[in-house]
Amino acid sequence: MLHELIQTPSIASTYLAEMRDESIQKDRVRFRLNLERVGSCIAWEISKHLEYQSKEVQTPLGVAMVDVLKEQPVLATIMRAGLPMHQGMMRVFDWADHAFAAAYRQQTDGDDFEIQVDYISTPSLEGRTLILADPMLATGASMVRVYEQLLAFGTPAHIHIACVLASREGIDEIRSQLPPGVQIWAGAVDDTLTSKGYIVPGLGDAGDLTFGTKMT
Repeated sequence: MLHELIQTPSIASTYLAEMRDESIQKDRVRFRLNLERVGSCIAWEISKHLEYQSKEVQTPLGVAMVDVLKEQPVLATIMRAGLPMHQGMMRVFDWADHAFAAAYRQQTDGDDFEIQVDYISTPSLEGRTLILADPMLATGASMVRVYEQLLAFGTPAHIHIACVLASREGIDEIRSQLPPGVQIWAGAVDDTLTSKGYIVPGLGDAGDLTFGTKMT
């Protein structure tokens, strides 16, 4: 199932507009802030689809019945661009467990590339709800590769893929490679993906806009 935030009017559209705007995105601090904000918006929407249980809470005046999460999710993030988005999601799921993966593109021939994963830190994922986030879902290769590596630590019961921007090709890749029932959450979906794997109109390189231009 695909959930696209801009299909429902909300402040998330404003955050996305600022992130796309080449004049506003020069303010690196604001870009990071908006990345956090969109992460929080997506986490809030995901929270509506998790399992809850009733609990008695003692107030100063009596007992209230409230709904609380049945189990905390695991927030997994692909570094480096995913870190501010992770921070935003963590503001919503402040008791969640956390997982991190370092993945990068390694060029092969021409515009072709392979995804390399050289670091993973995660709790057990067996039977858990996994929320795997990366700001840009372009080809989908990074998400798929990291998910495959995470399976060494257990099979999740529920999978949510979260991104700020996605391409149609990336969404199709996730649907074809991940288990049935995976839910994809995107701030917006763009129609074009270049031969080099960049989303158009997109917003540029999220990692460079967040942390500065890298040499490799």
